[in-house]
Amino acid sequence: MQFLIKGITEHNEPGVFMSFEEPSDDLTLNVKSLGFDLEQLKKDKKLVVDHVRVERSEIEEAGEYDLDGLFIRLGHAIDSIKATRVVLDTIESLFSGLDNQAILRAELRRLFHWLKTKGVTAVITGERGEATLTRQGLEEYVSDCVIVLDHRVIEQVSTRRLRIVKYRGSTHGTNEYPFLIDEDGISVLPITSLKLDNEVSSDIISTGVPGLNEMFHGGGFYRGSNILVSGTAGTAKTTVACYFANEQCEKNERTIYFAFEESPHQLVRNMKSIGIDLEKHIKKGILQIHSSRPSLNGLELHLLTLRKLIKEFQPTTIIIDPISNLISVGSEHEVRSMLVRLIDMLKANNITAMFTSLNKQTDNFRPDLAEESVSSLVDTWITVRDMEGIGERNRGIFIIKARGMGHSNQVREFVITSNGIELLDVELGPQGILTGAARQSYQFKKTMSDIKLQNEISRKDREIERKRKVLEANIEALRTEFESAEEELSILKATEELQEKLSSKKK
Repeated sequence: MQFLIKGITEHNEPGVFMSFEEPSDDLTLNVKSLGFDLEQLKKDKKLVVDHVRVERSEIEEAGEYDLDGLFIRLGHAIDSIKATRVVLDTIESLFSGLDNQAILRAELRRLFHWLKTKGVTAVITGERGEATLTRQGLEEYVSDCVIVLDHRVIEQVSTRRLRIVKYRGSTHGTNEYPFLIDEDGISVLPITSLKLDNEVSSDIISTGVPGLNEMFHGGGFYRGSNILVSGTAGTAKTTVACYFANEQCEKNERTIYFAFEESPHQLVRNMKSIGIDLEKHIKKGILQIHSSRPSLNGLELHLLTLRKLIKEFQPTTIIIDPISNLISVGSEHEVRSMLVRLIDMLKANNITAMFTSLNKQTDNFRPDLAEESVSSLVDTWITVRDMEGIGERNRGIFIIKARGMGHSNQVREFVITSNGIELLDVELGPQGILTGAARQSYQFKKTMSDIKLQNEISRKDREIERKRKVLEANIEALRTEFESAEEELSILKATEELQEKLSSKKK
């Protein structure tokens, strides 16, 4: 039905839907949930919906069976609106009361040939056979294109999948692709065929966390990059993510926040306690918070939902908090595959993405599955962790990697107050980095030592000043004594000269 509707609305190609199972009224009512208004399209002479009633109890074989009646009825419907698209749903109903396989196969071939001579693109649905793709086992050979739809349940999570078995005259993907049916119809994401040919940006965007920008030599993240914030429970991963979301929204960047642990109201309330107002961005329409349990959908459907939101909202920033919760709805292989596809999809759309990942406290040697799966794929990896000191826990943050950008190698302690996050300066003690009470004790001792040193310096300055004054007094006394001696010498020289003059006159 979506094949017909999109052909009419987007390509102006009229269509015919011939149903052998659902009456027209039921079909019209059912597809309304997908946003399709069949009645209006019928009035506009763009669509013909015809129901052919086939009852097994009313069928009696008398002579050879053929589809001439169907050809006449279908041909009239096609000609009445000049249709170029036709749907037959489902083909098994036509042969439900017939046992002659030779006639069935001959009539199926004739049906497919007749549709080609009419110049229409036909979609024919069929039920799965036991050992063949269809009940009759012939449709898959005479068709130009065969698409298999599958619905499976794994660990209580259902997923619909689509696979193109063959497509004559065209190359096509051979993998299984998940598809989603919602109020907008069917969405298919060929996530396994993404290539690493995305464009990159050299623009720098702020982290939003005071002091964290300085730890990156470039002053923040590259636009379009992927950032992983990992850490144990209670290390403020969500707070760091909300700081980043708030910073982007302040710059009028459209942002989507996926929360798998908190409701939007709870997230908004909690962030207000540290001075971040997310509600104003939601009201402004530049921030969307989507909260759901990971088990609501399968892994592939989470990807499809994300892709639809990207197409509709056109965000520049996406935050997923936390990706580690997705492990609960899939196997290890599925989680790895899904996270790889997710990152590739975001890079292809040049969307800056931040993921948070919860680490276990019991196993510090082996990284967690989510962290291990994406750590090699992300461009920037930030870790927040607990640093236990003298009877207390403190928070530290450090950068493990930042592709294409120099960064600090220090572990910075940070505190969360009513004014938000504050990164503290690094304090190094005899045994390494000091945090919490040890930092305060060290700072107190350092302050007291600085005061003592200052007092000692002041005392030395005063002592030097006194000695300087004594020295200057001694120098002055010596100068006076020297001047007196010099004056006496001058008097003696003058007296001697006067005596010599008087002696020369007497002679």
